[in-house]
Amino acid sequence: MLLAAGLTGPVAAFAETDFRGHMLQHLLIAMLAPLGLVLGAPVTLLLRSLPAARARRVTAVLRSRPAHVLTDPWVAFTLNVGGMAALYFTPLYGIACADPLLHPLVHLHFVLAGFLFAWVIAGPDPAPRRPSVPKRLVVLGVSIAAHATLSQLMYAGLFVAVTAPGPELLGAAEIMYYGGDIAELLLALALVTTWRPARSRVAPRNRLTPEPAAPAVSGS
Repeated sequence: MLLAAGLTGPVAAFAETDFRGHMLQHLLIAMLAPLGLVLGAPVTLLLRSLPAARARRVTAVLRSRPAHVLTDPWVAFTLNVGGMAALYFTPLYGIACADPLLHPLVHLHFVLAGFLFAWVIAGPDPAPRRPSVPKRLVVLGVSIAAHATLSQLMYAGLFVAVTAPGPELLGAAEIMYYGGDIAELLLALALVTTWRPARSRVAPRNRLTPEPAAPAVSGS
């Protein structure tokens, strides 16, 4: 629903005429909608709905080396935050707005990059070689800091390659800053709530089982 709201209706119309609308659209399709999709455990649903042979093929793809590289937290971070930096601090934004073919591709990149980052950080789906929770928290913390830095540079008008009136740039930077904080806090909450600590492999002693009696000492 968030994805549809960001790509159609009033938000899409607002994004066509105002940079603040574009930033609101970006917040919906690249940060909030991917988190909602990830929490639905799409990989688990896909594997359960496929025949066994096809499910094994999907599992083999997920365990392949390219998949491991792509789902590394730092790679997902680069695709997500690096995409934002490239869009707003290079001429890419102006080129995409003028090209009817490139513009949808930019949207697609942000949806997929946002989904990948949310899935790597907080996805409830089982995944081979999923990084530890501390590592994912570090990546999320760096992402929060990088996101805040980009929004502050935009607010100050430094290095921004977007041609828009000053009030629109300021408003877009505020949406990016505060909206991004909310989305990333939700992502952190999702990480904590979906975290399942590994069970100890040593079976605990059954408290109902009596301790073995000590051998009797015979008197001399």
